[in-house]
Amino acid sequence: MSKIDKDADQIDRKTCRYICDAVGERLQQSMRPEPALSSRLQQLLDEMQRREADRH
Repeated sequence: MSKIDKDADQIDRKTCRYICDAVGERLQQSMRPEPALSSRLQQLLDEMQRREADRH
């Protein structure tokens, strides 16, 4: 028997696969690019930034 077979702290293949899949799914969700803003919303944000700059 190998050290891995004897080690009681090892997790089984099914549990390991489940953990890897869950971590991968979370990484994909957190790394998704944000959708582009609509042109109107971008215009409004630009206007807000200009007004803020004018105030300072």
